[in-house]
This record gives sequence, structure tokens and C-alpha cells, in this order.
Amino acid sequence: MSKKTSEPTVALDLSDVDHRVGKPVGGGQLWDPCSTSDIRRWVMAMDYPNPLHWDEEFARQSRYGGLVAPQSIAVALDYGHGAQPACVGHIPGSHLIFGGEEWWFYGCPVRPGDKLFQTRRFHDYKIVDTKFAGPTMLSRGDTTHTNQHGALVAKERSTAIRYLAAEAHKRGMYSDQNGTVRSWTAAELTEIEALRHEWILSNRAGVSPHLDEVKVGDRLPRRVIGPHSIASFTTEYRAFLFNIWGTFHWTAPPGIEDPWIYQDPGWTEGFAFDEEGARIDPRKRDGLYVGPSRGHIDGEKADEVGMARAYGYGATMGAWCTDYLSYWAGLDGMVRHTKANFRLPAFEGDVTYFDAEIIGKEAESVWGVPLVQVRLKLTNQDSGVLVDCTAEVELPY
Repeated sequence: MSKKTSEPTVALDLSDVDHRVGKPVGGGQLWDPCSTSDIRRWVMAMDYPNPLHWDEEFARQSRYGGLVAPQSIAVALDYGHGAQPACVGHIPGSHLIFGGEEWWFYGCPVRPGDKLFQTRRFHDYKIVDTKFAGPTMLSRGDTTHTNQHGALVAKERSTAIRYLAAEAHKRGMYSDQNGTVRSWTAAELTEIEALRHEWILSNRAGVSPHLDEVKVGDRLPRRVIGPHSIASFTTEYRAFLFNIWGTFHWTAPPGIEDPWIYQDPGWTEGFAFDEEGARIDPRKRDGLYVGPSRGHIDGEKADEVGMARAYGYGATMGAWCTDYLSYWAGLDGMVRHTKANFRLPAFEGDVTYFDAEIIGKEAESVWGVPLVQVRLKLTNQDSGVLVDCTAEVELPY
């Protein structure tokens, strides 16, 4: 009788991770301040047509007196889509997708000419077993954004999902979605565009609802983005300024012996940067041409890391949430806090719907301002949940 042998155990190599927990880490810092073109490029990529951020004539008539950036731009003025402090330590054969974001905003708007500076810290991690890739790391990192005057603009806690790419490819959880990209009829596209236009008109003037005008159970106007495409994914990627050649330099926190600045996280073959080669040819760390983001616009590369076909960015979905809530809050309101868990990616050919409901009100909050609590859900055309988000939104009395 032959002896049955067990299959080898799949495990993540955490030898370069544990000693970094709780420590400050380095990363990229943009050379240049935020420009009006950066703001316009960002809202165009996020499909966020709030005229405050692109229409000079409208913005000059507002209380801001000119163009101002959306709250979501903090992640675009950062390095690594905001995930730098959540992707710390070398894990051989690994890949990364975004698991969620939590944001706190402190009422300091970003205007043209402002420059954001980041301090970063690797917060913690845990290992879970997933259907997607077996042993999977959920790691969290914190980024604090201040401007050139030292004013606190925002804080982010990013959650990264790190896993073995070969294991995810073998399991093929999304393989049933690796067929033909969803096609839409002319009538369906007309319906999508009509809903998009209706949402734009829902608060184009930026009128803020007052706290006493809203009640628990009220639903916010529905929004739609899509259909997503290689073109839209590329447009989104290029709006993150660190992806443009020569826009950033490496920084390290003082007094840290091994600050983890640009070391190789252990990307699987074909997804790593060539940092030295990029000194001569910047395309070698471009990200889409060479690097870990190739799967976002290349179905074959997406399949290699278990994602089946081209797909969107987690940081983009987080920005969508902030923009959507800010649009509803109007010129006299603002988003104070969001906590978003990412459940599914936005795949090529899909559309994304936004549905939200007021679930609470506070006339006096810990922020010292009136708040409403909002539950927001992003779903695709098949009712698959992309994002679960809860948020606190400031409204005027």
C-alpha cells in the first residue's frame, strides 16, 4: 500500500517584514507644487465634472475665488497610489492589490501652487487564508499629508493585500470572467449616459443641504461610471503624478537605519521595476510599460497575477467615493472621514454604480461641526459589490 503524501504547504516569507512593523518608512516626494493642469487632469481621469475643479469662470464666482482641488487629490500628490507604507518588506514571488482606504480630512483645501509633503509609517499586518490566493497578507500603512506651511491636510490608512501571484493564478478565482469583455447595446449605453448626466445636474451649482433638511433614510442621487476600458484605466494611471517621468525623488525619515524607500517588494517575474536602468531610460520604471501595474491594461499580465483580465485601481475607487460624497455636500460642506473596504475590482467592460443612504446625524460631533453618517456602496452591472464605504460628511446648520 503506497503512502499518501501531502501537498507542499504554501507560505509567505515574512523574514523581511516583521522587524519593520511600527517604524517610519520612506518613499517618493514630488518635486513640483500642484498646478491647475494637475487638478484638471485628475478630475478628468476620475470622471468628476464638478466645475469648481476645472471651470475657471465658475470657480472665480465661488467662495474660493478660483480653482481648487478636490479633496481626493491628496492621493494623486502622493507616491505609489498611497500604498507605499502598506507595502513594506521583501516577499518573494508576491503581488499586491488594494484592500481598502481610510481617510481623515482636516478642512485645509489644496490650491494651485500648494505642495504636499508626506510622512509614512508601516502600521501592522495579519495573515488570513483566502479563496483567492491561500495565505494572504493584509498590511496597513499610514500617511500624513501636510502642505508647505505645515498645515495638516489629510491622513490616510491604506490596506494592501499581498499574496503569491503563482498561487492566485493557479486557483483562478476570477477565471470565469476571463472571457469576452462585456459588450453594451446602443440602448444600454444611452441609459448609462442619461444616468451619468442626471447625476451631474443633481448638484452642479454646489448647493449644500443643511443639516435640518436631511433625515435618516434619505438616499443620495445615483451615479454611474463606465464602461471601464483600457483607455480609462490608462487615463487614471497617468493622473497620479508620480507616474510621469522625473516628477519625484526618494526621501527617507531621519534616524532610521533601514528606512525601506525603494527596495524590491519581491514582485513576481515580469512585474519588477528596473531602478538603475531607469536612470537612463525612465520607461523602465514607468509602471504600465514595465512594473507592477502592467496587469491593469494587459489581460494576459492580469491573468498571471490571478486577476483574469484588465482591471482598475483601488486608489481610484477610494477617490470615487470621496468625490461622490463631496459633490453632494456642496461648496459649504465637506467630507471629514471615509472608511472603504474594496471587495472586487472594476474589470474592463464593467460599469460601476453608486448608491448611498444617510444612516445617522450629529448636530454636535467630535469634529466640532454638524455631521451626517452615510453608507455608500459601489456595485457593478451584475450587483457584485466593489466597495463598502461608511463616511462622515460635514453639512452646514
